[in-house]
Amino acid sequence: MKNRTKRADTHSALVQSYVSSLEKQQQLYKRTLIVVVLSQIFGGAGLAAGITVGALIAQNMLGTDSVTGLPTALFTLGSAGAALLVGRLSQHYGRRSGLAAGFLIGGAGAIGVVLSALTNNIYLLFVSLLIYGAGSATNLQARYAGADLATNKQRAKAISVAMVSTTLGAVAGPNLVGVMGGVAESIGIPSLAGPFLLAAAAYILAGLILLAFLRPDPLLIAKAINEQKAASQSNKERQSTRLTLNKRGVFAGAAVMILTQFVMTAIMTMTPIHMGHHGHSLQAVGLVIGFHIGAMFLPSLVTGYLVDKIGRVKMAIGSAVTLLVTGILAASGSGESMAMLVISLILLGLGWNFGLISGTAMIVDATSPSNRAKTQGSVDVGIALSGALGGGLSGVIVAQSSYAALSIFGGLLALLLIPIVIRASIDRKKTSSQLDTSKKTI
Repeated sequence: MKNRTKRADTHSALVQSYVSSLEKQQQLYKRTLIVVVLSQIFGGAGLAAGITVGALIAQNMLGTDSVTGLPTALFTLGSAGAALLVGRLSQHYGRRSGLAAGFLIGGAGAIGVVLSALTNNIYLLFVSLLIYGAGSATNLQARYAGADLATNKQRAKAISVAMVSTTLGAVAGPNLVGVMGGVAESIGIPSLAGPFLLAAAAYILAGLILLAFLRPDPLLIAKAINEQKAASQSNKERQSTRLTLNKRGVFAGAAVMILTQFVMTAIMTMTPIHMGHHGHSLQAVGLVIGFHIGAMFLPSLVTGYLVDKIGRVKMAIGSAVTLLVTGILAASGSGESMAMLVISLILLGLGWNFGLISGTAMIVDATSPSNRAKTQGSVDVGIALSGALGGGLSGVIVAQSSYAALSIFGGLLALLLIPIVIRASIDRKKTSSQLDTSKKTI
């Protein structure tokens, strides 16, 4: 009992030392970013290596193409459920516990996939893919961890650093598919399960890195800082006004990310089909999608700087305009033109990048540490489901009309972001003015 009390007192003193020192807060912010980057490199490898061959394993087990889309659907569904779980765990126990649990669960799912390949058990495969989706959700939510202790002018940069580091692993993962296939065969495991061996190791390593090094927990420190500030604020009207402002900000940030995810997934999903109809090879499809994925993540550092420098609203509007231009180019270009396809998919990735980083920054701005992780988890559920819906509806739209119609529809849908973020910006300025007036009268 005495030891437990002593540990609690030591922890309380440690937390207080960060609460009372801006210098220590910035040191922890920088250290947190380094830990997040390391975990995201492994997390990205786990995500990309596994998802590359999931559909092929299902095809081999059942001997038909009819269910090759099911692994992606299960993966997405698992990702949505895990986003909520990781968000709730992080809210109650801190980023360290929530993110580490998510990666370790994802690693367990990858091991399950390997076992399903060994036993040729399709039911175990489907359950394992559902669990494996936790790694994807955690990969996405880790971008928030670096922003917990960031200042207003550092938040988008912190988010973008996490996204760029994910790219390193995501690029390496697919390139190791052949190598891991050979490793798997050498130990008596089907070659297609090889990438899931890498995914399991990568996710588990990412989880262990977070468990070992994400100390003190940035979200718990941010909560303590926020509680100290709140102790000096007792005016109910000001608190109520802030709550209203936060709800509007969360809605705007969520709308930006959900709509951009829907548009991006819908157009990206049907582009390989569109290219196949115009005689392009699988190598050409891979090249176009490779450029697209690069544009989704590689510009993040520049995007983060711009979001912090010129503002969230302007970059969200930039996302909408970029996606509109994408839709117009994809619809008007010839399906035979590789150059036009590459340009369209690069712009599609760039528009998504603008939307995700500006929307994420809006969410962080509009939440406090007391409700941030829970809110972020709920929003990421919406993002995952939006992507699944976009991918599912895209085929229906193209079947009933054309790829051009899908592209135009996506571009026009993205324009809805403009009135949403402008309205949120006007409300924010109005509420800030009310807060200033309230402060002067107290």
